[in-house]
Amino acid sequence: MTNIPILSQLENYLSITDKRETVLASNVANVDTPGYHTRDIDFQHELSRAFASSDTAKTPTVQVNTVSGLMERPDGNNVDIDRESVLLSEAQLQYQAGTQLMKRQFHQLMSAINGDK
Repeated sequence: MTNIPILSQLENYLSITDKRETVLASNVANVDTPGYHTRDIDFQHELSRAFASSDTAKTPTVQVNTVSGLMERPDGNNVDIDRESVLLSEAQLQYQAGTQLMKRQFHQLMSAINGDK
């Protein structure tokens, strides 16, 4: 982590987004696993919690929850591949946006250091 607040917040954003991508990819990987229940992270809640935390020195921990209200197949699995694909695409776009913001911040720092040379 860094001592620059905006970079710390962007690191938290990227960390939470990465963890959500991992959970969603796990759902996709378990689409045919009998009894598997879809899991997800409440992204907005976890992001708000990370930004409200005064401890920017550690990677935020996130809570992974089982998603309720989804149709369950006879084998007990409730993964909807279409839902997971959309959410995974959304998480990937969020991560890409975060990396672009991080690049912009580093570019601004380099410009300040170099005096816009």
